[in-house]
Amino acid sequence: MTIGRGDLEGILGLRLRRAHGAVQRHFVEHFADLGLTQKQVSVLWLTGDHPDLAQTDLAQALDMDRATTMALVHGLEKRGLVSRSPSRTDGRRIAFRLTDAGETLLAQAKAAILEHEAWLKARFSAAELATLEEMLARIYR
Repeated sequence: MTIGRGDLEGILGLRLRRAHGAVQRHFVEHFADLGLTQKQVSVLWLTGDHPDLAQTDLAQALDMDRATTMALVHGLEKRGLVSRSPSRTDGRRIAFRLTDAGETLLAQAKAAILEHEAWLKARFSAAELATLEEMLARIYR
């Protein structure tokens, strides 16, 4: 027996959440072999792009609180993917850098992201993608 969603189908927030769930499932499938979450990939990517990135800068770039950011960094550090030491530019701050293993895994993650992005973008025309990006920017202001 299949039950419909009735009035719930008209709730925009619920529909956005369902769409997010579908995108999340596809992402997880592509990253299962790497053992990474979206947040961990984001930390690796930003750390790779900005060696010597401090905790507060990383948290701000990811729109996360410092505790969550540090939990992510600790997990990546335990796996030998990230190291931390005094900043080269400001010795009072602790900065993060990718290890060789982190750089290797980030390269694999970037390849998986390209596949994931192709899957997602294939569901929209170029005009729809531009509209979607503009609408999402309004939500996240």
